[in-house]
Parts: sequence; structure tokens; C-alpha cells
Amino acid sequence: MVQAFVFWMLAAIVVASAVMVIVARNPVHSVLWLILAFFNAAGLMISMGAEFLGMILVIVYVGAVAVLFLFVVMMLDIDFEKLRGGFIRNLPLALLVGLVIAAELVLVATAWQMGPLAPTALAAPSGARPDLTNTQAIGTILYTDYIYAFQAAGLILLVAMIGAIVLTHRARAGVKRQSIRAQQDRTPADAVMLVRPQVGAGVDTGVDTGEGVR
Repeated sequence: MVQAFVFWMLAAIVVASAVMVIVARNPVHSVLWLILAFFNAAGLMISMGAEFLGMILVIVYVGAVAVLFLFVVMMLDIDFEKLRGGFIRNLPLALLVGLVIAAELVLVATAWQMGPLAPTALAAPSGARPDLTNTQAIGTILYTDYIYAFQAAGLILLVAMIGAIVLTHRARAGVKRQSIRAQQDRTPADAVMLVRPQVGAGVDTGVDTGEGVR
């Protein structure tokens, strides 16, 4: 009874938080609702015995991804009026895409329940060994049965990371680039200039203040 209550409570909070992520007017509030959804989804996983997945969800998505989203959104100069206008303008297309995805999920779930292998899969949902913990079982399956898929996912992430770095460091007009070699070759004589001006003479900085160079 208590487990069922906790499950439905967490599930309701997850669904409500997901809805608030979409309908919230402020992007910062949307990210905060997303963090709440992640926490409650982790609670669902822990309640079902998948404590490793729950902890990974909190550490990776809440501790890294969601916090990164929050900092990016807070640092950007977002025009909320323009953002709302774009949301209203694209609302019919968003509803159409949402309906298509919902229909696909219903079809997939229905086909799986009515398929010939569904009764067998439900009777034997997993072949996990009872002497292994949740983390050990996931590691054993991941690095044996799905090792090639795991390596392929790692290569895809590596290519995506390299592509992001290349796009960020490409030469663009009007954008200054950091020269690591120039910084390493810089000597104290190049970085420091000792000036001994006379009393009342001032210092020539080479900066035009609008009243001539001083």
C-alpha cells in the first residue's frame, strides 16, 4: 500500500513537472521544473529497485545537464516577448508533432502487448542473477551483451564533442582568438613596463579618451 502510494505520488509529480516545463513563461522556471521532474523520476527508479539508474539520473542530468541549462538561460539576454510570440506562432505545428508522437507510442505499446513474444517476455522479464547487485548486473550486461553498442555510442559522443570544439574555434571575422603559443612565449619584459613620470607630467597610455592621447 505504501509503495503504491509513493509510486503514484512520484509519477503524478513527474507528469505535472513535465507539463510545467512546457507551459512556464519564464525559461528559468522551466529549467527548475525540469530539475524537479528529474528528481522525482530518480525516486521512481529507486522505488523500483534500480538505484544505480536513479543515482546516475541525479548526478548526470541534475548535477550537470540541468544546471548547465540553468546557467546558460540565466546568462542569455532573452527577449521574452519575442519568445512568447514564437511559441504562439508555432503552437499548431507543435500540437501536430505531439499528436503524432503520442499515436506512435500507443501503436508501439499496443503492438508489443499483442505480439507473439509478449507473454514469454512478461513471464521472464529478466535473466539477472540473484547474487549480483543492481550496479553489477547493469555492468555485466552492458559490457558483455551490448559492448559494441556501448562503444558505438561512445564514438558518436566523441565525434559530437570534436565537432562542437571545431565549430567553436573556427576562424570568424571580428572575433578574437586566444593564442596559447603567444601567451607561453610572453616574457616579463614584454608584459611589464616600468614608467617613472615627472611630477605633474602624467603617463602616456596610448588610449584616446576623447581629449587627446594621454
